[in-house]
Amino acid sequence: MASIGNEDGDAGFQIAPMVDVVFVLMLFFMASAGSQVAERELNINLPGSKSPSGMTTELPPTPMMVDITADGRVLVNDTIMGTATDKDLDKLRDRFKDTIVQFDNKDPVIIRPALEAKHERVMDVLNAAGAAGVKNLTFN
Repeated sequence: MASIGNEDGDAGFQIAPMVDVVFVLMLFFMASAGSQVAERELNINLPGSKSPSGMTTELPPTPMMVDITADGRVLVNDTIMGTATDKDLDKLRDRFKDTIVQFDNKDPVIIRPALEAKHERVMDVLNAAGAAGVKNLTFN
């Protein structure tokens, strides 16, 4: 007949393994507490702020956005620089030259053709940029 309660093989609650677990947890937390990184202040100069020596920092370059519409018009920062029939784009070339002189060729030129724009028109804009001496050019 089976009796209810402690049998000869049942050892009951063991405290020694629990003490071992507590010591392992203490060791883990002590080791992880020693590896905390101290926060430090980052010394950075934001555009337009003054550097520690009192000199102003240089502003980042302002991009010149050249949009080519589907009908062939060329716009620079929403100002029309060339019509669909203007192949040489003299007004655009002059604008490029003025920008190069004013900003020492550091301002990027971003060309944004419409999906329906003809490749020939994109080449016209690239030719005008090359004739003006633009060196910092990208597509978007």
